[in-house]
Amino acid sequence: MNVYIPKHLQMVRDISVSPSELIQFEEQVADHYEKGNIRGPIHLAKNNEEHLIEIFKYIHEDDWVFVPWRNHYHAILHGVCKEKLFATICEGNSMHTNSISPNFYSSSIVGGIIPLAVGVGMGLKRKGSKNKAWCFVGDMTSETGGFHEAYKYCKNFDIPVQWVIEDNNMSVHTPTVMAWSKKQQVPDDIIYYEYEMGYPH
Repeated sequence: MNVYIPKHLQMVRDISVSPSELIQFEEQVADHYEKGNIRGPIHLAKNNEEHLIEIFKYIHEDDWVFVPWRNHYHAILHGVCKEKLFATICEGNSMHTNSISPNFYSSSIVGGIIPLAVGVGMGLKRKGSKNKAWCFVGDMTSETGGFHEAYKYCKNFDIPVQWVIEDNNMSVHTPTVMAWSKKQQVPDDIIYYEYEMGYPH
């Protein structure tokens, strides 16, 4: 397990959730889906449990977290109740889990969370808040123009958004290197990790 954490970040909390708890939750979701008890598409995570546990040690419980469609682990680690999360998934909302306590938002639209994170970051700055917005994106999304513009804007205007790139080397079903010819060099103020996707897209 190797996660690049920028030097300017500091740990702010302990995480009591174990990798096995996360795995068991996803297996429960997968089982219910295969039995036809979930009324919508799901996106499951696997093989990045330890990476995310490490990252969430740096995320304050009052920070805002924005995540794409593969979001169950993130929701649990940020404090979303597992029972409520499971019920939401069974209702068909696996890919757009949202909560106001804690502040957690996800979207099934590629790059859809990026402008939301920037807007929240701007609001936090204007209010003089010590909290920040965290925006998780996949390696494919990190290659898009929308990501680059948002990253540059936040950096230039000192907007408190912390970017996290989760690299499974896939652009849906196409290897990202094949889709984009080569990958960008990740800036040193972005959290970055690689993992092998454990479930199909």
